[in-house]
Amino acid sequence: MTVLRPGRSPRNAAEQSPRGPRRGARRGRALGVVAVAVAAALVLSGCSTWFGSGSGATSGQSAGASTPTGEKVDAALQPFYDQSLQWTSCNGSFECATATVPLDWSDPSGQTISLALIKQPATGGGTRLGTLFVNPGGPGVSAVDFVKDNVNFAVAPELQKQYDVVAFDPRGVGSSSAVSCVTPKQMDAYLYDIIPGTRGSAEWLAASQASASAFGAGCEQKTGALLGHVDTESTVRDLDALRASVGDTGLNYLGYSYGTFIGSEYANLFPTKVNRLVLDGVVDPTSTGFDSTIGQAKGFEGAMRAYLADCLSGSDCPFSGTVDNASQQVQTLLKAVDQSPITASDGRKLGSSSLLTAIFYPLYSKDSWPYLSQMIAQVKKGDADLAFNLADAYNGRNSDGSYQNNQTEAFTAINCLDYPAVTDPATIASQNAELVAASPTFGPWWTYGDIGCAAWPVPATRTPAPVSAPGAKPILVVGTTDDPATPYADAQSVAKQLESAQLITFVGEGHTAYNSSNCVKALVDAYFLTGAVPSTDPKCTS
Repeated sequence: MTVLRPGRSPRNAAEQSPRGPRRGARRGRALGVVAVAVAAALVLSGCSTWFGSGSGATSGQSAGASTPTGEKVDAALQPFYDQSLQWTSCNGSFECATATVPLDWSDPSGQTISLALIKQPATGGGTRLGTLFVNPGGPGVSAVDFVKDNVNFAVAPELQKQYDVVAFDPRGVGSSSAVSCVTPKQMDAYLYDIIPGTRGSAEWLAASQASASAFGAGCEQKTGALLGHVDTESTVRDLDALRASVGDTGLNYLGYSYGTFIGSEYANLFPTKVNRLVLDGVVDPTSTGFDSTIGQAKGFEGAMRAYLADCLSGSDCPFSGTVDNASQQVQTLLKAVDQSPITASDGRKLGSSSLLTAIFYPLYSKDSWPYLSQMIAQVKKGDADLAFNLADAYNGRNSDGSYQNNQTEAFTAINCLDYPAVTDPATIASQNAELVAASPTFGPWWTYGDIGCAAWPVPATRTPAPVSAPGAKPILVVGTTDDPATPYADAQSVAKQLESAQLITFVGEGHTAYNSSNCVKALVDAYFLTGAVPSTDPKCTS
């Protein structure tokens, strides 16, 4: 699924930039969208997770060409809006295509890049309602793989009957023109190596900055000009051209996690082109990197305490005493693996950062809490293999050391353009103190998170700002009260910002609600099928 994640600091989920774990929506990994329970089960069974390696598209017979809307735009943009997508059969019942868009939308006559798309044509049984674009979050997650491998999770079968389900890998991601930075071995070092020195010390900071600088330099060298044009606004402009290319005069869109950021920015830039738009697991465009991080720190702290309460009430819990006692035991374990890292069977050493990644992954979904208990119990016995299995699933790493996709590179590149890094020492010190106070368990490991983006070779291009989308048709904003990755407050904020939004609350645990709440699912499906919008927040509880 996916959570958020502004730019990352030099290591894994525990040290993302601006700071927190990869934020599902905001950054959010595919965690936010696919049940972690499923992903964890696949990991434990020795299978790969749903994150694919590229679109997996196979060449096939021609399936037809799209008929663009023919709408009038600036003459320099007309070729991109008027392009007819050439769909060919791929991956069984799917169709694949490649679109061309400008590298720089402010210079449409310059260099171009390609976007990979996948489509499941409407399955029939009702009047075709057009195209439903889907994005699973990230940034950095392949939407093509998401739909290819999980179309029934992405979109209910009832909607599939009347909509062509279409996904595209955003610029910089997956099978589209992609960000590339390092070799698999270098990625292993970047994600899993234990940084020398005490956290926050001069030695630790120097090593962290060197790692981040080397990673950024590799991205600049291997990616070239594209590295400066993978920002979210550029992706939003890509989406509008694709909408026109498939022949839809209005956008139908279901965005999860970071996908909500794309959706709300689309509504703000193209309000009159919105038809039916749902944002589930919401990222607030007004949030700075630190706002997002501290919100997520509180969210994961709450999720951890909820897990511990549940664990302590049952049998075979690896913790004891009260929730406060158990929280202290988590902190003790994190400190212990830093002092004496545990060597896994493949030779990697488990420190606190990798252990935190392994903890965060199952916290995305209550269904995955048993895997968290199993992993903690094994770590306490000196066995790090399951911890690395979970961390690898989160990072998209295969058992042979290869990586399924470029999600880490793309995540960093996109977020470092979208969120200006904080570099002032006094501000960093103040924010570090706030993080520790807000999240005693995880806050200490989320400090100094802007290191990654501070060392990024391309400056940020966006300043956080509200969205209003004046004149847009009704938009559904879905928030879960105990979402660890995209705080519920973000959904409340965006619902107030968007002039035509209706908030739908799911009172429950987990990241995103469409596949967790029957109540939310029924309301979202009815909206896409008929345009029905609740008159008030239904506050779903099941």
